Amino acid sequence: METESYRNGGAEKEVGVANKQTIRWTDFCLRFLAFVLTLVAAIVVGVSKQNELVPVQLVPTLPPINVPASAKWSHMSAFVYFVVVNAIACAYAIISLVLSLVNRGKTKGLSITVILLDLIMVALLYSGVGAAAAVGLIGYKGNSHVRWNKVCNVFGKFCGQVAAGIALSLVGSILFFMLLLFAMLNLHKNRRH
Repeated sequence: METESYRNGGAEKEVGVANKQTIRWTDFCLRFLAFVLTLVAAIVVGVSKQNELVPVQLVPTLPPINVPASAKWSHMSAFVYFVVVNAIACAYAIISLVLSLVNRGKTKGLSITVILLDLIMVALLYSGVGAAAAVGLIGYKGNSHVRWNKVCNVFGKFCGQVAAGIALSLVGSILFFMLLLFAMLNLHKNRRH
C-alpha cells in the first residue's frame, strides 16, 4: 500500500492508497470467480433432471398406481429465468474481464460503462436467485393453503442440484456486488485527487 500526503486546513496528513496493481489483481480475481460461479450455477441447474415413479391414489379403497413423473429445470419458468440470467452473467463476466484487462483504467467512459453493467448484473442475478429460491422453497415445503404438495421428498436429487445452483449463483452475485463497491470507491478516490 502506498501513502500519499495532502493538506487539510494547514495540517498535512498521510493517507493509505491502494496500489493500482492490487486493485487490478483484485478486479481480475473477482471477475474470474464470478465467471466460474455463474457458469457452474447455470450448468448445475441446466442439467438437473430426475425421473421417479410417483404413487397416485385414485380411489381411497384401491391401492395407489405408480405413475412416471419427471422434474426438469425447463418445467418451471423461474428455473429457466435463473439459467438464462446466469448464462448472461457468465458471458458478461468474461467480456468485462477482457475489457478491464485491455482498458486498465485508461478510458473513464469505459470504466463507467462497466460499472453500470456490473450493477445490471447484480440486479439480474439477485432477481434470478430470488425467483428460483421462492419456487424451490415451495417445492421443499409445499403450500397447504393452495394445496400444493411438496415435491422435494420425491425428487430429492433434483432439489439438491437446484439448491446448489442457487447457492453458487448467490455467491457470484455477491462477487459482482463487491466489484461494484470497489469500482465506486476507486472512482470516488480518483475524483478527490
